[in-house]
Amino acid sequence: MRRKVIAGNWKMNMLPNETIDYITEFAPLVKDSKNEVILCVPYTDLFYALLHVQDTNIKIGAQNMHWEEKGAYTGEVSAKMLKSIGVEYVIIGHSERRQYFNETDDTVNKKIKAAFENDLKPIVCVGETLEQREEGKTQDIITLQTRLALEGLSNEQVKRTIIAYEPIWAIGTGKTATSEDANNCIKAIRNEIKKIYGEEVASEVIIQYGGSVKSSNAKELFTTSDIDGGLVGGASLKPEEFSKIVNYDK
Repeated sequence: MRRKVIAGNWKMNMLPNETIDYITEFAPLVKDSKNEVILCVPYTDLFYALLHVQDTNIKIGAQNMHWEEKGAYTGEVSAKMLKSIGVEYVIIGHSERRQYFNETDDTVNKKIKAAFENDLKPIVCVGETLEQREEGKTQDIITLQTRLALEGLSNEQVKRTIIAYEPIWAIGTGKTATSEDANNCIKAIRNEIKKIYGEEVASEVIIQYGGSVKSSNAKELFTTSDIDGGLVGGASLKPEEFSKIVNYDK
């Protein structure tokens, strides 16, 4: 039985003092959750977040990383650096990284391999644009992105990869794929993994949905056959709202 993994992506929000206040309010609200709870915070908040989630069930993730261990990459942060302070998860290939910072399927693949080399757990984002959706290319796009992202990984590494299906047209727009549509897309991703890595691997991979997830639609999305939780953007900035998403099953 796959666990539910619910991650908040704060994007470029929250100062360190706000992070401390958030965790102080949020932690008691989710302490009894059986679901895995992750907060993916800006670099400047990582240390403070890690310090204040001690003795809680909350895990901390970064929002990006470079694929090289070190070097002349001004402004970048490596997987080794993240691991050295206790970070456990890292988002890779978010659509905003692809759109604004020239992230490609190749760099996504390099980053995933670097994450595993440093014992970080990658949350890998895939998703189609509105134009691609209207052209009927959704499943072709997301299965290709999945295949290229996982290229060269071992079966065990694929099992430990979390994939987040995030239709680009639904991120921050208030629009959400229907639970049936989202589940069908995630089934297509799982089937692609099954074709390459076999049924055992595919059945164990955690695949989340992301794209305007909120407390009012979380239960409907997360109780489908193949959606294993969510990668939550704007709604994760409010402790009470995000706690309701985490506690959707109560």
